[in-house]
Amino acid sequence: MGCCLIHKSLNKANKAAGNSRMLWLRGWVLQVLRNARGFCGPQQPLLPDPQKIVATWEAISLGRQPVPEYFNFAHDVLDMWSQLEKAGHRPQIPAFWWVNGKGTEVKWNFEELGEQSRKAANVLQGMCGLQPGDRMMLVLPRLPEWWLVSVACIRTGAVMIPGVSQLTEKDLKYRLQASRAKSIITTDSLAPRVDAINADCPFLQSKLLVSDSSRPGWMNFRKLLREASTEHNCVRTKSQDPLAIYFTSGTTGAPKMVEHSQASYGLGFVASGRRWVDLTKSDIFWNTSDTGWVKAAWTLFSAWPNGSCIFVHELPRVDAKIILNTLSRYPITTLCCVPTIFRLLVQEDLTRYQFQSLRHCLTGGEALNPDVREKWKSHVGLELHEGYGQSETVLICANPKGMKIKSGSMGKASPPYDVQIVDDEGNILPPGQEGNLAVRVRPTRPFCFFSCYLNNPEKTEASERGDFYITGDRAHKDKDGYFWFSGRNDDVINSSSYRIGPVEVENALAEHPAVLEAAVVSSPDPIRGEVVKAFIVLSPSYSSQDPEKLTQELQEHVKRVTAPYKYPRKVAFVSELPKTVSGKIQRNKLRIQEWGEMRGNPRKAP
Repeated sequence: MGCCLIHKSLNKANKAAGNSRMLWLRGWVLQVLRNARGFCGPQQPLLPDPQKIVATWEAISLGRQPVPEYFNFAHDVLDMWSQLEKAGHRPQIPAFWWVNGKGTEVKWNFEELGEQSRKAANVLQGMCGLQPGDRMMLVLPRLPEWWLVSVACIRTGAVMIPGVSQLTEKDLKYRLQASRAKSIITTDSLAPRVDAINADCPFLQSKLLVSDSSRPGWMNFRKLLREASTEHNCVRTKSQDPLAIYFTSGTTGAPKMVEHSQASYGLGFVASGRRWVDLTKSDIFWNTSDTGWVKAAWTLFSAWPNGSCIFVHELPRVDAKIILNTLSRYPITTLCCVPTIFRLLVQEDLTRYQFQSLRHCLTGGEALNPDVREKWKSHVGLELHEGYGQSETVLICANPKGMKIKSGSMGKASPPYDVQIVDDEGNILPPGQEGNLAVRVRPTRPFCFFSCYLNNPEKTEASERGDFYITGDRAHKDKDGYFWFSGRNDDVINSSSYRIGPVEVENALAEHPAVLEAAVVSSPDPIRGEVVKAFIVLSPSYSSQDPEKLTQELQEHVKRVTAPYKYPRKVAFVSELPKTVSGKIQRNKLRIQEWGEMRGNPRKAP
């Protein structure tokens, strides 16, 4: 029901833009975006200038041009760049460059990427029997096949459902049952887990294995790919047809299915790719994100429209030295890592490395500690440009290149979103006042927005208040328009009427050399109701120190760095913090540990 209402409102908005669309339809760009045969056939012989077409995609992304009725990323973007590449409109660099750190490399230009992805599309349609709208789970590590199958899903109209390789049998069963996926592709390590729950997933009809060996009940994808034809007619998809489903990380409850359309992802990242990631057709972009995270898709849909190369290191495990050596060895111009990885990098001796090609660095996915930013900048000479978004959105806030950075801020609103701080009724709050971080969805819902929470109309409806979509995060906006993250709605601590955001306390703790990682939650207190409690993973060099003395030292440190009332009155030293499969700290588990199952969120307790 929620999806239908959203689609109806989008159709009304499209009709209202009728006059503009007629002008748009007559333009040269529609030669690329339309094909009267109903399939994505050969490109037109007269190619537009690459700067003009990317500028047009950017204008759509910014909401300045109407979204075309039909759009398919594989045909309209990738195949276009293949033609531009042939015509000499792109530097002689790969479109995709994969290394495993052991000497093996895979390089494809756009023409080779097109050929391989068409072969993969024939495997999905022919051997797996996938039709437009069918769903396929992609549970692969950083292997070239992930990118091939993602593009193949787009070519066939199948809906991709990425997942991280750490999924357990229970995780896989839940996702396969909830999504009713008809096919799955994975590796030898996860295949036994799928087989263990296969009988409980009646909709699963085909299983593809990325391996050099065989397994009963599975089709070998690499063998089928070698034998597949390179000829394939790309399905003509509408802009609002589904493209991908992501299961939210579950930091505040059971994972929910977030659906994105062909246009919301396919065109929604062009502007941020140009403005925040600062990509050009000469750039080589490395995002260390796991393929199961939305940031992997963010990279795909921001880099390739801008003609950039996606660089991938297999990186079986996070290793700071491997990352730094890779940056030194390869001509990577643009790097994106989560703050946790940057924190690991700045603990290394950065004077031993030279990054001659690196010119732009980005981070996101969790709050960035200001001390990490300062250390990286002082050693490498480059800023860390933080961005903020969600599975449900594209980029919401960012620090684009050229804009003044306020350390600790998420930056300013990223077009086309109108981002505001609102109260619980959806009323806009003045600068400096903390509230709900929200994105305006009425009277016009941005096209680069999730379609709905699938099979959960109540959650879809509950995510909106007044004219705004509520992100579930707390923040405030300063007088200059910069947004400052406080924490999740259910993370904010209310101690003696003082509202304390966990991130600020965690940032303060992170500045102390004893702290490797920290998570802050509320803990019951008979006088104050609740107080700040810090769970801390110590740096190895501090692990043998006296806990009581170190607790006092950390408490005094926080009092000096931030407001004294925010210091952690309780401290626990732990070996590790609970995290989701995507690496996000699960504060809700720590709250449950403090309050009990029924009071995991003290502010929602009866």
